Amino acid sequence: MKIAEILKMRMSFSFEVFPPKNEQPMEPLFEALSKLYYFKPDFISCTYGAGGTNKGRSLEICKAVKQSGCEALAHFTCIGNTRADVKAFVASYIALGIENFLLLRGDFPAGWNGTHGDFAHAGELIAFISSEFPDLHIGAAGYPEKHIDAPSFEADIAHLRNKQNNGAQFIMLQLCHDITAYHRYVERVRRAGIHIPIIVGLMPVLARDAIIRMTVSNGCSIPAELASILGKYSDDADSFRKAGMEYTVKQIHRYIAAGIDGLHIYTINKWRSVSEILKASGIRIAQ
Repeated sequence: MKIAEILKMRMSFSFEVFPPKNEQPMEPLFEALSKLYYFKPDFISCTYGAGGTNKGRSLEICKAVKQSGCEALAHFTCIGNTRADVKAFVASYIALGIENFLLLRGDFPAGWNGTHGDFAHAGELIAFISSEFPDLHIGAAGYPEKHIDAPSFEADIAHLRNKQNNGAQFIMLQLCHDITAYHRYVERVRRAGIHIPIIVGLMPVLARDAIIRMTVSNGCSIPAELASILGKYSDDADSFRKAGMEYTVKQIHRYIAAGIDGLHIYTINKWRSVSEILKASGIRIAQ
């Protein structure tokens, strides 16, 4: 089922996973997926590494998700890809029955100052795939606190409007801990004529160093409530995890109360912690 159809019926609920490195076994991730299926997600997305690394494993994971009966959302970036690469890649996914794609520019690998491919921006990639494969359902990335490389918020929103105009049918948000910033973002994009559904991306707070790294590297803010947890439990990993999970449950409730179109959990492949959070939140009962 296309994600657009799900979003017309209800608030979507979904997970994101990432493939292990090529030298690592796949079995732990397949076990994680089997546990996540218990929560009946509407879809599961799978990333791949910078510069296209692990792309083959991403395809394998999306295939497994689709075969389980759950919808798969495939990621694809501009990095290093020609038009011919894109057509071949998309065709391989379509052959598996996958029809949902999240299209991004992607992060530049170390030493790169451009995409080194035929597409400089996600909007160009979206326009090309929409034209070549008009039956696909395409999502675009959104940044509630502005893309870190955008010169201004206005420029970032203009790029998002371009993604919509070129064929994007929903927005998947980068992590955002600041609910007030999320509200401001929604108001601004709606004023700009961007009407497609917005799915919130939520990063569970599980490990101090990891959450600081992922938040700061994406140019996102750390609200006072989260900063307090980071400071209070700086030397106690177990207590930090407990407080962080409680904070994540509150964030889930806050976002749902905000009337979001969808909730996407960035699992970091930590199915046990994610399961605990969902059970504590009461929003999803494992079947």
